[in-house]
Formats: sequence, C-alpha cells, structure tokens
Amino acid sequence: MRVTVAGCGDAFGAGGRFNTCFLVHAGGRTLALDFGASSLIALKKLGLASTDVDAVVVSHLHGDHYGGLPFLLLDSQYEARRRRPLKLLGPPGMGARLPVLMEAMFTGTWRTAWRFPMSVDDLPLRTPTEIAGFTVESFEVIHPSGAPATALRVRHGERLLAFSGDTAWTDALVDVADGADLLILECMGRGKGRYGVVPSHLDMETIEAKRSSLRARRIMLTHMGPGMLTEEAAAHARARGYMLARDGLVVEV
Repeated sequence: MRVTVAGCGDAFGAGGRFNTCFLVHAGGRTLALDFGASSLIALKKLGLASTDVDAVVVSHLHGDHYGGLPFLLLDSQYEARRRRPLKLLGPPGMGARLPVLMEAMFTGTWRTAWRFPMSVDDLPLRTPTEIAGFTVESFEVIHPSGAPATALRVRHGERLLAFSGDTAWTDALVDVADGADLLILECMGRGKGRYGVVPSHLDMETIEAKRSSLRARRIMLTHMGPGMLTEEAAAHARARGYMLARDGLVVEV
C-alpha cells in the first residue's frame, strides 16, 4: 500500500496547501480519501487524471473534504471521457447532500446521462465494506457538519491505514488507530495562543496528552493551520517523532 498526499491543507489554504485528499494505491487500484474543493487541481498538478481514481470515500460533509466531487464528476464526463465505474461513498447523508451540492454549483448537471457507471452511497458506521479492492470501516467522531463526521480505517492485505478526518478528541480515535501501520491525524493548532486551539479540531497539546493510547506504528500530522506551519512547530513535531504531511509526499505504508 502506498499513499500520495494530493492535498493536506485546512479549509482556508494555510501555507498554500490544497484541500484534503489522500490517494491510497494498492493492487492496481486507487482509493481517494476525501476530495476537497481544490483536489482536482491537486491531482493534475501531480500529473494524474480523474480517471486514475477508482473510488472516493468522504470523511465528512464540509467543502474542503467533499466540495471537489462536482469537478471530479464533470471532468470524468467531459474531459477524461471516463468509461469505467466510479464509486462515491461518505457518511450517512452523503447520498442526499451531493446532489444538492452539484445542483448549487452546476445547475442541471445532476441529471446528466453519465457515460460511465456512477454510484453514490452512504457508508454504514462500524461496518467493514469492500470498496475498489479495499476494506473500509468508518467511525463516528466529533465535528459538526450537518451529518455524522467520520474517521476511516482502510485495509488492503496485511496493511492498515487509519485517517482521523476532522475531529475534536474522542475515544473513538483509539479504535481507529489500533494496529494501524500509518495514522493520518489532523492537527489544526498547537494548543496555546492564537491558532492554538480550534473548536472541533485536534491540536498538538491534546495529541501529545493522548498519544500513548494511539497504537499506530507511525503518525503523520495533517490539516495543519498557521500555528502548526511555523519552523518552530514543525521542528517540535519532528523531534517528537511525528511525520508531517505535505502536498506531493508519497509514503509507503
């Protein structure tokens, strides 16, 4: 299993980073975890196409995590002229919210006669589900988005990837991280001062306090706000053994 960081930024583009999108490659297939508003641009900057993605699993229904799906669909239809199936899954409510988003952005396009098989489904909580050759399981976390926000576990063969999505601390993260070869963990702030504590997000101080309960082999921090993007904060995180996500990074899991 290999992960390409297409985007690891927050909602506001801190540090000039693209919105969240992690591409998980294994067995000749590619699964995207989240597809934020700028994710199609991020793919193309990496030399990838919309047709390189077999399926997308969305962690929660905020624009920086699923707002790029209309662009992905329309690029697949009109530019890439996709033929093979595309599966889109997300938390309960995804099936209802995506058509509304699509119509708000490109009126009338949800009724497009898609040239490729396309499905949009809600991913049931704590139920391992086979998606494009991967086994995905979602766990509800704490991040208001008008629908349940989720963290994800992705398994392929003997490799296990965990992704927190966006969340405040919740003990569900203990289950999410358990036994993971790599945990991608959001860290919006440092925990003190301006940009330190952001409601409904994790910060470095909280992560450090809870780290012993996160039984993952490696932890990579993502979704970092301005306070986490300083040289001082980065040096501190690396000294504590954390990996730091950056756009374009490729990680073997």
